[in-house]
Amino acid sequence: QNVTVKGDFLCVPKIGEIKAVFHRLITGTIKTVTISKTRSDKYFASILCETEDSCDRGSGNKTLGIDLGLKDFAIVHDGEQVRRYSNPKHLKRHEKNLARKQQKLARKTKGSKTKERSRKFVAKVHEQVSNTRQDFLHKLSRKLVDESQVIVVENLNVKGMVRNRKLSKAISDVGWGMFVNFLAYKLERSSGKLVEIDRFFPSSKKCSCCGHVVDQLPLDIREWDCPSCGVHHDRDGNAALNIRVEGIRILTMGGGNPVPASRACIRPDSPKGLRATGCEARSRHLPVREVSVVHDMHPYQFHQISNYTK
Repeated sequence: QNVTVKGDFLCVPKIGEIKAVFHRLITGTIKTVTISKTRSDKYFASILCETEDSCDRGSGNKTLGIDLGLKDFAIVHDGEQVRRYSNPKHLKRHEKNLARKQQKLARKTKGSKTKERSRKFVAKVHEQVSNTRQDFLHKLSRKLVDESQVIVVENLNVKGMVRNRKLSKAISDVGWGMFVNFLAYKLERSSGKLVEIDRFFPSSKKCSCCGHVVDQLPLDIREWDCPSCGVHHDRDGNAALNIRVEGIRILTMGGGNPVPASRACIRPDSPKGLRATGCEARSRHLPVREVSVVHDMHPYQFHQISNYTK
């Protein structure tokens, strides 16, 4: 498209020079440029460049098991210790400000300039919430990828979980799916692996010491004692350890050459005809399905990846 970069200006044919703020040095051959506008009237240019393939290998070699939640966003177990990362609750921090601006917007006359100005104020709050959420998820995913070579998570059915009216807002705000996506492409760049275990694996109800699985474990019970061996468990820490062990088992059963991480990486086939529920079920020993990585990428997807890499 004959687009060039000169200092702080982006030169676009038929438009001319546009002053821009570049978050990184543009390297390689520019292939395409996509200009987009947000609802808060901000313009962004997504520049797709062709460069040599490089491996951004992290220094860590750990295998991490991650249990995602709402009270604590992530409980991470590396086989020796448990770490907890609290949920920032981005939307809740801005709820009062957002409600006040939405109330002012509702009172404005339709089609007036003041209504359009109020709409931009509301859009800016939503944009701020989205930016803070992505910033948190990028920094945490970068930290975990740099210290590990394999990360194991649960294949959560987020669409089914948001049907719960009491938890739908919190689940939508927490960003589990986005976090797993960030882990996937960052692990792919560092030649790591992302393993997703079956969502019906009883990670919380299974004793990590003896393997006993309790029949019922309500969500309000955060600590429990194994009736078989008597070991005291923290619910989330025990779940993270079980997720890690199950991921190692899947890798051992799979064998063969390492598979690069992708959004659909190494995961067991999910049983068909089952709906998402609020309880956990027993483990189903299912075959391993390996999915190859698709290297063709839409420019906007490239923008989402490159524009927010920490």
